[in-house]
Amino acid sequence: MAFNRTEGEPAYAPADPGTAGTGTAVAEQPYANQATQRPYGVDGAPGAQQVYAGSDGPWQPWNPTEESLRPVRGKHRVAKQRGGGLARSSTVLGVGVIAAVGAGGMASAQSGKPPVSISVPDIASVTDTVAHSAKALVGEDSGSPKGSSTPLTSAGLTTAETAAGATNAGEALRARIIQQAEAQQDSADGTAEVAAQASAAKAAAAAQDKAEKDAAAKAAAAKQKAEDAAKREAAAAKLAALAKQYTLPTSSYTLTSRFGDSGSLWSSGYHTGLDFAAPTGTLIKAIHSGTITEAGWAGSYGYRTILTLDDGTELWFCHQSSISVSVGQKVSTGDVIGRVGATGNVTGPHLHLEVHPGGGDAIDPYAWLTSKGLHP
Repeated sequence: MAFNRTEGEPAYAPADPGTAGTGTAVAEQPYANQATQRPYGVDGAPGAQQVYAGSDGPWQPWNPTEESLRPVRGKHRVAKQRGGGLARSSTVLGVGVIAAVGAGGMASAQSGKPPVSISVPDIASVTDTVAHSAKALVGEDSGSPKGSSTPLTSAGLTTAETAAGATNAGEALRARIIQQAEAQQDSADGTAEVAAQASAAKAAAAAQDKAEKDAAAKAAAAKQKAEDAAKREAAAAKLAALAKQYTLPTSSYTLTSRFGDSGSLWSSGYHTGLDFAAPTGTLIKAIHSGTITEAGWAGSYGYRTILTLDDGTELWFCHQSSISVSVGQKVSTGDVIGRVGATGNVTGPHLHLEVHPGGGDAIDPYAWLTSKGLHP
């Protein structure tokens, strides 16, 4: 066990066998590779001088006292060892080895032990070997360096970038990032443009489809309108033709009672025909061509003439003052068949006209005359 001591502190030698627990201060001696004299010989006889090297030799027990171990204030602080200690030790060791080799390749210590031979390789051969290894490491033997001579600023450059003249890896990386960002932006712009074109095409298709539908609807409406106009024209032409075939039963008249009027004057409780009030003796004409199927007295109808048309419709002319035709007679439109009178159940001279399609129940004579192009 070693103790640290500061500069100026006395060193203590082993205690004398006759003085237990005390030590004698002696002059400071080197510790390593130097001989130290001990006060006693090998056999313990006083005065015999035995030389020991380093820590060799018999040491007597050392019993320190409180007084001998009392520290001197401020003297035991050890300066913090700074870096480089290992390098300095290595340097000292190297110098020692070279000195030993220079002395004859042998190193001996004065310790009383037989010397040991130390074999050290020749410095020249070691130097050649190291130089050869260094050349092999850098690739000088093969003619091409095995390491990379590329400067750090150009590390990471691709072949294309180097061929393009790029020399700075940071700038090349920045250029690649900008190029990638521009490519992504171009891709996004292209996608947006494609989407916009698709949307525009869809809108154009929808507009075209709507325009086509509107045009078709407009054409259909125009066609329907034309068809309706054609139908109206056809109906008007037909009515005009019928008007030439049909005629009103009398002239100089006034419409009085209409179909469906109610009152106690009629046995059925309502009026079943259309009354044309006119002076007595006013001519009564055949409304359309047909055959006279009845002509004579008919009770409350007075003198009545029935004209049956070709479609089976019966026209009744009632309350006549005189009859000008006979049963079975064929008449044409406008032929005189009788005269207005006041016979039967009447309150004044007039023509009572009834229409019986197919010989059945009576219908409104005004509507029937209108359907034939006549306007009473």
